[in-house]
Parts: sequence; C-alpha cells; structure tokens
Amino acid sequence: MFDEADPLLGRVRALALAFPDAAEKISHGRPAFYTTKVFAYYGASVKVDGAHHQHDQSVIVLVDHEERAALLAEDRCFAPAYLGPSGWVGVDLSDDNGWDEVEELLDASYRHTAGARRIALLDARRP
Repeated sequence: MFDEADPLLGRVRALALAFPDAAEKISHGRPAFYTTKVFAYYGASVKVDGAHHQHDQSVIVLVDHEERAALLAEDRCFAPAYLGPSGWVGVDLSDDNGWDEVEELLDASYRHTAGARRIALLDARRP
C-alpha cells in the first residue's frame, strides 16, 4: 500500500522519527509513527459513494477540534476513512509544499498522544 522509495514518505519519516522515542511500524498496510500511541500515518483513503479513494501521499494526524475544522475547509485536506470520525485529518502531500506546516501538524499530533515526560523532552530540545 506504499512505496518504500517514495521521497515524500522519506520526508515524513525524517520529521516523525525526530520526536523523542518515536518509532515506526506498519499498521493496516501503511507506515505508522508512534510512541505509546500512534501520532501519524502515511497514506489513507476516503470513502466516497461506497468506494475507497486512495490518498497514498498524505499524512494523517490528530489535531485540536478547531484546527481540524479549519484544515478540512482546505482542498488538500480530508477526513480519512475510519479515523476521521475520531478527529483525525489527512493532508495531501502530492504538491510537495508546506513542509513547515507538516512539521507543525506532526508536533501537534505528537503532543496529543505522547505522555508528559516525552513532551517535556521535546520542549527541552526546542529553542
């Protein structure tokens, strides 16, 4: 369900694995980045009229409710199948822009799922 040589996956992987204690596993056929809980996925699908439409080059993150609503108003963002009802949002990366925002979204998602010790480690590393 993903191409290991995908350069966008490589960029997401580098950003995600830079967080304290972050690791990668394959979950449901896609790369997932986690500590105790998953904070990001690479790739997803959207169910439209009973059929799944793939967003292979996307990052799926968990963000605040207000931020989620603003993101979903953008054309490049979507509510991923299965995870969307739980507050997750997908961001299509195929235009290869906005990597500062992707890093910020990964940071927000990490903070939602990581414990206080890991967040303190993250904050200690940031200027």
